[in-house]
Amino acid sequence: MLATLKGPYIDFAALSPLIALLGGAALVLLVGMARSRTVRTVLVPALTLVVLAAATGLSIWQWNVDKTVAESALKVDNLALTLDMILAVGAAAAVLLAWRSRAADEAAHGEFHALVLSSVAGMSVLASAQNIVALFVGFELLSIPLYVLCASEMRREHSLESGLKYLIVGSVGSAMLVYGLALIYGATGQSDFTAIAGAIHGSLATSPLLLTGIALVVAGLCFKASIAPFHQWTPDVYEGAPTPVTAFMAVTTKVAVFGAFLRLFDVALIAEHTRWAPALAALATITIIVGNVGALGQTSLKRMLAYSSVAQAGYMLTGVIVATKLGASATVYYLAVYMIMNMAAFAVIVARERETDLGDSIESVAGIGRDRPWLAWPLTLAMLGLAGIPATAGFFGKFYLISAAVGGNYTWLGVVIVIGSMISLAYYLPVVAAIWMRPGPATSALPALAGGSPELPEHAPAGRRGQFEVLLVAVLAGAFTLLLGIFPEPLLHLAQHAGNVFGSLP
Repeated sequence: MLATLKGPYIDFAALSPLIALLGGAALVLLVGMARSRTVRTVLVPALTLVVLAAATGLSIWQWNVDKTVAESALKVDNLALTLDMILAVGAAAAVLLAWRSRAADEAAHGEFHALVLSSVAGMSVLASAQNIVALFVGFELLSIPLYVLCASEMRREHSLESGLKYLIVGSVGSAMLVYGLALIYGATGQSDFTAIAGAIHGSLATSPLLLTGIALVVAGLCFKASIAPFHQWTPDVYEGAPTPVTAFMAVTTKVAVFGAFLRLFDVALIAEHTRWAPALAALATITIIVGNVGALGQTSLKRMLAYSSVAQAGYMLTGVIVATKLGASATVYYLAVYMIMNMAAFAVIVARERETDLGDSIESVAGIGRDRPWLAWPLTLAMLGLAGIPATAGFFGKFYLISAAVGGNYTWLGVVIVIGSMISLAYYLPVVAAIWMRPGPATSALPALAGGSPELPEHAPAGRRGQFEVLLVAVLAGAFTLLLGIFPEPLLHLAQHAGNVFGSLP
C-alpha cells in the first residue's frame, strides 16, 4: 500500500490577520493596474484602508487566543495581536498622508500601497516569530519594501539617495543578524525560541559561540531600530525619504523590532539575562544621550525627529532590559503612544510641505498658531508628548518605563531617562515657540531650506486644498495624545494583557 502523505495543519483563523495583509497586497496591486486614474488614486488607497481595517478586525476576533502556528514558527497571542493593531493604525495613518503625495503618484499607486501592506505583513511576522528562521524572514519582508518606498520619489535626488543608503546599511544589518542567528543555532542546535532557552545551561551559557551570536543579533536589530551607535543612517534617510514614508518607517519599524526584542531576549535568551542586560543598558544610555544631543540645533523637523527617534528607542529598550512583565507592558504602551505622537508631528510636516516652499524647516511652522490652529495644536501636543510633559500620553509612557526600570533594579537607567527628557526640552520647546511666538514667513516663495520638497504631485491641487485626510490624521493623533494623557487606563490595560504573555517572567 502506498503511504498517505499528510500535510501540516494550518490554523487559518489564527493566521487570518496575516492572510488579510498578504492577500490584500496582491489585490491592491492588481486593482492598481487599472487604466482609470480615479481607480488608481481613490479606490486603491481606500481599498488599502479596508485591508488594514480587516486585519485589525481579525486581530480583535483572535483576542485571548494563545496558539503556535506554522509548525511552531509563529506565536499568536495578545502581544502579537496588540502589535498587529498598532501596526495597522500606523500604516492607515501613513496611507492617508500619502493619499495625494508625489511619492504614491510617481511610484504608481498600486505598487506603492502594495509595498506598504507587504511591509506591514513582514512586521507582523517579525513581531510574532518564535523561531529564528521566521524571525529572519519577517525581518527581510519588512525591509525590502521599505528600501523601495524610500526611493519612491524617483525624480528627486534626495529620495533616491535615501533609498540607496537604507539599502546598503540595511543589508549590513541583515547580514549581522543572520550570522548571529546562525551562531546561536550552532551553539544550541535549536531554532525554536523555547528550545533555545532549554538548551542554554551549564558550560554552554559561557560559550564564545553563543555570546558572539547574541552580540551580532543585538547589532542587527539595533541597526533596524536606530539604536546608537548603529543609528548613523537614520537622519539622512528620514530627511531624504518622502515624508509619508518617513512617518510610516519611523513608527512601525520600531513596533516590529521591539516585538522581536521582547520575544527573543525575554524567552529564548532569558537564561543569559545577566550577561546581555548590562550590555543593552549601556547601549540604551548611549542611545538616549546621542539621540538627544544630536537633535539639538537641528533646523530640519525631519532630522530633529530622526534624532528624537534614536533617543526614544533608548527609552523603549529599558522595557526589554529589565525582563519583567511590567517592562514588556511598558514597552508595548510606549510603542503605541510613540506612534500616535509621531503621526501628529509628521502630518503637520506633510501639510506645511504642501502649503509652502520651505520644506520641512522649522521656519515652515512659524506663526501657524495664528492662521493654522488646526495644525498648530496637534504639533504642539506632539512636541510636549515626546518631551514627556504631564497630561500627555508621552508622560505616562515614560513614567511606566521608569517604574519598570526601578522594579527591575535598574534605577540608574530610570534616572538617565529623566535626564534625557530634560535635554529634549531644548529642541522640542523651540518648535512650540516657533508655532506660537514667532511671525510666519514673509513669503512662501522661498527655496526649500531643509532639503524637503512639495509633497503634492504636479497635477494635484496646491496650498490648503485637498488636505482633508492629512488634517484628519493630525487632529485625531493630537487629540489622542491629550486624551491618553488624561485617561491612559484603556491603553494601559491593553498593554498589560500583552505583557502577561510572558508568564515565566517576574
